Amino acid sequence: MELSSNVEDKSNLREIGKAQAENAISIRDVKFRYTNRSPYVLNIENLRIQKGERVSIIGPSGAGKTTLMRLINGVIEHESGEVKILGKTFDGGSKKSRGFRKRIGFIYQNFNLIDRASVFENVLWGRVAYINPLFSLIGWFSERDKQAALNAIEEVNLTQHMNQRTDTLSGGQMQRVAIARVLVQEPEIILADEPVSNLDPALTDDILNLLAEVSENHKVTLIMNLHQTDLAQRSAERIIGLRSGEIVYDSSQERLFNHVPKSLFDPEVTSLKMPKNRN
Repeated sequence: MELSSNVEDKSNLREIGKAQAENAISIRDVKFRYTNRSPYVLNIENLRIQKGERVSIIGPSGAGKTTLMRLINGVIEHESGEVKILGKTFDGGSKKSRGFRKRIGFIYQNFNLIDRASVFENVLWGRVAYINPLFSLIGWFSERDKQAALNAIEEVNLTQHMNQRTDTLSGGQMQRVAIARVLVQEPEIILADEPVSNLDPALTDDILNLLAEVSENHKVTLIMNLHQTDLAQRSAERIIGLRSGEIVYDSSQERLFNHVPKSLFDPEVTSLKMPKNRN
């Protein structure tokens, strides 16, 4: 009987270890504020995002969506609690190394491209974390880096614009360049901060569909900051609602419109708690 008990215990430990390993992101009891005298803009009790998940974060302006992404990306440091990214724990004073940060790709609302550079040059700079810092000063990239850039440009369907300056492209094309630049990083997590807010409605679905394809084809965890609930429902498997820095909703897209009241975006409502079906 003791043998059976030990085997069961070891099996349980393996399952726990497997579950932990599958988490791309784990955040517990994390608080953040910009100054010691300012109010907290993030107060996350428990958030776990598994590897390969496609998640939309929704909420009104000032809810903490971009701040949460900056926390995950290592741009800001949390005041308390624990942040674990891809199995590595970061306390409030930890810095993410250059080698580690290449595992997280960031897509910006305003594209963040080099206007005078070509599509190819912009995408190639996504490989900068893979080369010697001295080489990056002179823009030296290997043939492997260049081939990776060509492959990414083809994947986002911009081969015919490869030598074109990015400041001559449409908004949708510029966001495709930004996606290709992230692809050559070979990231395990992609953070997209309002990736369609500067695009015409006709281009919005194209970009969201492309991001979904990238996530699925490359087995990448995708986290998108979106303002509109209908976009969140169409583009993600899971929706997280933020209000005043707190998670007030966390569920699958199928339950979204049954459980997220309009009060999430109503500034007149000062106290709000919504159902959560995640542990």
